Amino acid sequence: MHIPDAFIPLPQAAVYWIIAIIFVALALKWARTELNEEKMPLIAVLAAGIFAIQAFNLPVGMGTSGHLVGGALAAIVLGSPYAAVFILSIVLIIQGVIFGDGGITTMGANIINMGVIGGFVGYYSFKGIKAAIGNCYASAGIAAWMACLIPALACAIEMFIAGTFPLVPGIIAMGTYHALIGIIEGSITAGAIYLIHTTRPDLMEAETAGGVAA
Repeated sequence: MHIPDAFIPLPQAAVYWIIAIIFVALALKWARTELNEEKMPLIAVLAAGIFAIQAFNLPVGMGTSGHLVGGALAAIVLGSPYAAVFILSIVLIIQGVIFGDGGITTMGANIINMGVIGGFVGYYSFKGIKAAIGNCYASAGIAAWMACLIPALACAIEMFIAGTFPLVPGIIAMGTYHALIGIIEGSITAGAIYLIHTTRPDLMEAETAGGVAA
């Protein structure tokens, strides 16, 4: 899902960068008001974990790849979609600048897909599903699956707009792979939230209040 340089024309890449910068600014505002000494180690652990899970890439074809995202996990644990934007932006900048995983010109699109779309879809679908079924772990798993699939579909649409590859084959390839990868991401997310909730419930007490459905 890391879009390389030259896959998106520069004028389109500039638009994605502008949108990404707006959300990164909002994420920095969230960080200034919400982060404290207790949460900083959690930010570091989440960033390292997301960096690690994104390192396992599966070739999708047409020059791109599939992998876990981690946006839902960050947003749910820290109680805000802007947490996902904040952490994913850090991860993507390190990956792109130091390791060459994802382009510099296309980094705005990558931040939008994985940080913004992944974070907002993951967080608000978690809230909605949890309100409906009451089980925070199942809700987190389903939300993480959606937060893996929908950014992949957004990436395919962006590639179509850029003229990089056709719409239907792109959606089929990206959608199929990430629907399967999303099952793994959902399982990891649900398991991670269960471990955090059972060992340090104070870190995310408001988000997982009630734990398992009554």
